[in-house]
Amino acid sequence: MKKKAFAIAAAVCAAATMLAGCGSSSNDSSAATSGSNIITAYNSEPQNPLIPGNTNETGGGKPGDLLFARLVSFDAKGNASNEVAESIEPNDDATQYTIKLKDGWKFTDGTPVTAESFTKAWSYTANAKNAQKGTSFFSTIKGYDDLQNADSLKGTEQLSGLKVVDDHTFTVAMSQPDATFPIKVGYLAFAPLPESFYKDPKAFGEAPVGNGPYKFKSWDHNKEIQLVKNPDYKGNDVAKNDGVTFKVYTDDKAAYADIQAGNLDVMESVPASATKTFQKDPKVQAYNKAGSVSQTFTIPSNLEHFQTNTEEGQLRRQAISMAINREQLTDKVLGGIATPATEFTSPLTPGYSDSIKGSDNLKFNASKAKELWAKADAISKYDGQLTFAYNADGGAKPIYDAIVNQLKNNLGIDVATNPMPTFQEFRDAVTNRQIKGAFRTGWQPDYPSPENYLFQLYASAAADGNGSNDGDYKNAEFDKLMDEAYAATSTDAANKIYQQSQEILLNDLPAIPLYYSNADGVASTNVKGFEMNWQNLPVYEELTK
Repeated sequence: MKKKAFAIAAAVCAAATMLAGCGSSSNDSSAATSGSNIITAYNSEPQNPLIPGNTNETGGGKPGDLLFARLVSFDAKGNASNEVAESIEPNDDATQYTIKLKDGWKFTDGTPVTAESFTKAWSYTANAKNAQKGTSFFSTIKGYDDLQNADSLKGTEQLSGLKVVDDHTFTVAMSQPDATFPIKVGYLAFAPLPESFYKDPKAFGEAPVGNGPYKFKSWDHNKEIQLVKNPDYKGNDVAKNDGVTFKVYTDDKAAYADIQAGNLDVMESVPASATKTFQKDPKVQAYNKAGSVSQTFTIPSNLEHFQTNTEEGQLRRQAISMAINREQLTDKVLGGIATPATEFTSPLTPGYSDSIKGSDNLKFNASKAKELWAKADAISKYDGQLTFAYNADGGAKPIYDAIVNQLKNNLGIDVATNPMPTFQEFRDAVTNRQIKGAFRTGWQPDYPSPENYLFQLYASAAADGNGSNDGDYKNAEFDKLMDEAYAATSTDAANKIYQQSQEILLNDLPAIPLYYSNADGVASTNVKGFEMNWQNLPVYEELTK
């Protein structure tokens, strides 16, 4: 699952009111000495070095979120509050924002957090020469398009829409209205960076210097990442513990066993083998509530016979979707800890609807699926094998075994699974466009807005390695609706546009929505303060032994 909301983009005036001044388990527990208040947490090996703008998956996102404070932060329910920002004030049509910073913020190397700490970091991430995963998040800032031709850039060019007024003030000129901006800036890619980053980004990624509630201690690759409490942090999320050590596991069943034994403190998932029993297990603290994570699989939009811009490709995608019995997956395979998908955001997103035009394409209908597949074959016969890639270390095997069996039985086509050993290897293959079939995808929201589920995953600006559109889907009509949603002046108006845009997605199916994961997880019985937040993650700062 990528890194990765439930509140709709705020209208300009609402945003101003809210934010302005008005393989194997790692059993080594050496990081936590007896009696210490260090929390050990489940994780996967990050795909990339720990650079905020190049992190779009949970292995790096979880430590990254604790290391870097942004302009705003979100509480456990997803409500935004100013953090580094003193105020974020838009003009009348949300085409320019004036941002003032609070005094006294410092990085853990002792250097001050200034306006330039933000403007340089945002420009670095937006600059295509630097090949950062978070590039597309800056697409509405003026000057973004000028930084997208990597061949003509040095990597140091700045976004023209960012202007430093003084050490604590900068302005942001937008190339188009963007009412989601005051919420979007709470995402990790918008973190400030110290000057030391630019001297050696590679070294920084291995030992990052942040300004968040924790500071970096060490990273033993494929084993653990140690963070310790930052005593100088004065923000909204002061840690109640002394640190968090993220332990890398390649087997979620081994992690669960370590929770039971008291060798691991918390994990934000439950192995398929334990979904029916974990809530009654006396050896763990169980958590299971409605969640915001969307689980999908993606078929590359240019895959022969499956192109999203052709009738044949759309028919095949719709046929595959209708041949999947989502209720059976969630009830039998997942033990009822998930909800069948009906659209592309989540049930916790205001504006969510289970009856958007095209939602029938997500309902089980084997006879209709066979009919659509036959229509596609009449256009161009397909005799190939469609494979489904996933990471074997994340508990996805039962789901994809079931999907493959359903497609064989309900559609009669040649399909097979394509497991890859680790999440890092799998994500590298996705990033490098090496997978020539379907592959597992999912989305944990980055900030509370449905824009995060739609623009960042399916807009043309997020394709071709510039964001999280891993299937490289492109549809000009969808892009146009995203622009209109940015310019909306009310929540209701934006909701209607987002729903309209989903009619396009439900027809083209650039990804196939499967289900919404519950916020389900477990903690050791030795832990206090266990709850999960709007991202389906533990609130690490609240955990104590």
